[in-house]
Amino acid sequence: MNSFSRIITLLRKEKGITQKQAARDLGVSQALLSHYEKGLRECGLDFLVKLCDYYGVSSDYVLGRSPERNGSILNVESLEGAETAKDTKLSGSVLPAMNKRLISSSLNILFDMLSKRGSKELTTKVSENLQMSVYRVFRKLYKSDRSNDSNMFTVADSVFDGYTEARILKNSADIDMILSSKAVSKQVGDAFSMTTESLQNEYPKHATALLNTIKTSEEIIK
Repeated sequence: MNSFSRIITLLRKEKGITQKQAARDLGVSQALLSHYEKGLRECGLDFLVKLCDYYGVSSDYVLGRSPERNGSILNVESLEGAETAKDTKLSGSVLPAMNKRLISSSLNILFDMLSKRGSKELTTKVSENLQMSVYRVFRKLYKSDRSNDSNMFTVADSVFDGYTEARILKNSADIDMILSSKAVSKQVGDAFSMTTESLQNEYPKHATALLNTIKTSEEIIK
């Protein structure tokens, strides 16, 4: 499934309509719309324009060029707290400042969602995973300079990498188990139900960063 087919399927489901209804509204057969949503056919420009008008989004969003529904492109000035990036920009690169703000803003959403859902166990496991990731990367940077004092750490060099990876994997499994448990499901209900639109409405200052983090991460994975 390509970006276009994935996004138009997502838009239809977010709108809460059937494929048959969407096809009727868009003036195409259900079979043709099904082919578009499965990535079996490419649509023409006229249909693309009609589709964008129907869902109220930009063509750049539908084509996967921007994670923003209005098609805007992220720049460091648009991020919350961008004033801290001035020195980095002057040195010739905005990438460190951009990534810092993307991660920071994304974490604001993540922890706000966790606090609203009220599961201490879930929040603890998520926090531990994030802490382990930061610790692991920092220790690698620290140890790259052999003049740094090795006594800063109590876990032996020979096992720290494997131990932290194992802990991250265990926490990930615990998170899956917590989220699938009936007790937590009853506790949070539909608390994690969301769409790209609801994220942007609830977190207008931070949703851009989260959506771009998702897009960038998936591009790296691919």
